[in-house]
Order: sequence, then structure tokens, then C-alpha cells
Amino acid sequence: MHRMEKIIPCVLMRGGTSRGPFFLGDWLPSDPAERDRLLLTVMGSPHALQVDGLGGGNSLTSKVAIVSRSTRPDCDIDYLFAQVSVERACVDTRPNCGNMLSGAAPFAIDEGLVQAKNGETSVRVHNVNTGAVIEAVVQTPGGRLTYEGDARIDGVPGTAAPVRLNFLDAWGAVTGSLFPTGRRQETVDGMAATLIDAAMPMVLLRAADFGLRGDESPAELDADVALLACLERIRRVAGARMGLGDVSDSVIPKPALLAPGADPSGLSLRSRYFTPHSCHRAHAATGAVGVAGAFLMPGTVAHDCGGPAPQPGHRGVRIEHPSGAMEIHVKLNPDSGEVQAAGLVRTARKIMKGLLYVPERYALAQREPVAAVA
Repeated sequence: MHRMEKIIPCVLMRGGTSRGPFFLGDWLPSDPAERDRLLLTVMGSPHALQVDGLGGGNSLTSKVAIVSRSTRPDCDIDYLFAQVSVERACVDTRPNCGNMLSGAAPFAIDEGLVQAKNGETSVRVHNVNTGAVIEAVVQTPGGRLTYEGDARIDGVPGTAAPVRLNFLDAWGAVTGSLFPTGRRQETVDGMAATLIDAAMPMVLLRAADFGLRGDESPAELDADVALLACLERIRRVAGARMGLGDVSDSVIPKPALLAPGADPSGLSLRSRYFTPHSCHRAHAATGAVGVAGAFLMPGTVAHDCGGPAPQPGHRGVRIEHPSGAMEIHVKLNPDSGEVQAAGLVRTARKIMKGLLYVPERYALAQREPVAAVA
């Protein structure tokens, strides 16, 4: 009997607090529509449990990274991130993901795209989704990649080798401007909001304006149907104002509910980040960069939650999330007072490498396009 199944290499990795398959670009179809159709089958979407694929039934474990040699002379690799919807036949390549990004450089070294140096290896990553450039510094003692180390990040058990991510030009990468509407704060659906494009397009909101403390668990927030409906209305209006068009089938912009942090140093902010239809169990790295940057800029909703007086140079901001906290180092431009650079430490782990079997129905499905499920 003729077998129509497709067999492709695949590396399953944890990147930060996310997990998903990593592929070299030439392992996948070059046509975006065919590629996305394949990724839906790979992850087992649409299905609440993704039981027939690699997805884990959660947005944090329904992510894909595609890595290639860079088309840009100033970068080493191209990294394309794909957010695969769990319950809809939808693949979104508009956002970046800093957590999955932390696995891109180690994966590139493992697959021979980048030559490891003795000690540390700096990899310049071109994020294809947004056009931004990020420096990833990976541990390579003796010229050999290691995933073992003493770095610990909240939301992940144990320790691993640190991966330092330095966001170099992610400000306005998607919309063309750090503040796409030209305002640091405005009213959206009756709520004070900051619409910002800093590593990730986001809608920043005060938790107190929704009658919340800001330390609620993701389960509590996900159970609040009225809150989720309100956030979605705000998100859609904000997306249109930010020049993103109709975002009903996109995961950007991402809403975040903010409150003053508990750290006595004062340079802390509590954040509940939505992905966008449920609360993140920890926090997106890109989202944390944007939240921390806004915290240091007067006039934003984030700064209203106890942000410090403007000060040039690097500042460390602690973003408190449901699984702990992460430290973001932000540098402000001394002239404009806006974010100039930001960085943080993540970790990654290679879980397995093998052959992925895509069933016959994928080959049959290529005859008809996959429509998004409302």
C-alpha cells in the first residue's frame, strides 16, 4: 500500500517558559500557506488537548521556531516564530516570542549554522516576524555548546546555562513607532491605556481600574468571563489604532494588567500578561521588556504604578508574574527619554531530536486551504 505520510526532522526544545518544535527552514515547505497547514497538523490543532500532535493544550506549549542562515549581512541567523492556535485552525506569525527566541541560537549552533567560540558565542538574530535584531549570548566552554549551568528562571524547574538576550532595535519594530498613536496614555473603551510597541505590541492597563489587585492567579482571571470579554474589546480597538488592522484573528497586541510591585526597592512592577485570550502562567520575555521600558517612561500607565523619576543609563526593573519574577535591564536614551536597549537572561534545553511523521490526511488536506475556525 502506498504511504503518503511526510517525514521531517524535528528538534523539541524548551525556550524560557515555553516549549515547542524547532525546524531548519529547509525542513519545511517554502510556501507559507502549505507550511502553516503542516504546522497545524504537527501541533495537533485545532483540538483542546492537541492530543494528536506535539502541542500541550496551552498557548505556551503550542509554539514553533523556524531558523535559517540569515538573509541579512549584519546577522547570523533568521528566526521566524509561529504561534499555533490550540482550538482554531490559525497560525500567527505576526508576533515575536522572546522565550522561544532563547532556544534559537543554541539550536543554530547545534545544527551547524553558527560556529561556536571558546567561552561564549554571540549570535546576532534577525527576527523575521518584526524585523528586529537581538543579540543572543550562549555558553560555549571549550568551543562546545552546553545546556548545563547554574542559571535559574522562575517558572522553570532546576537550573541551566544562561542565554543572555539583548534587544537592540525592537522599538517600534512592528508598527514603526514606540508609541504608535503618538500618545503615552489614552482612553480605550473607557479605560486608561498605553499602546506601546516595544519588543511586542501591547495594551498596558491598570489592574485597579478593573477592580483587581494585580496579584490574582491566572486561573482566577481566566474564570472571569466578563473581564476577558472586556480585554478583547479593548485589544481590538487598540489594534486598529496601532495600525494593525483587524486583530480578531491575531495574537497581537497583547493586553497586560499592571499594579505596583511588592519589591521594597521600588523598581518593581506586578504584571498579568494575556496571550491574549488567557493569562500567561509566567510572563512573555518580549512582553516583560516592553512593560519594564514603559515603567521607566513618565506618562505611561505602567509608570503610574510607581515608576521612578527619569534617569539616563541602565536601570534594573523587576517584573513580578504568577510564577515568580524576572529582572529586565533597560537603558533609556538620554535625549528622548525613550527605551534605547533592554536585556534579560533566559535558559533553554534541548529535549529531543528525531523524525516527525505527518499523517496521510495532511497530504490530502493540501488539496484544500485550511480556513480559520471562528
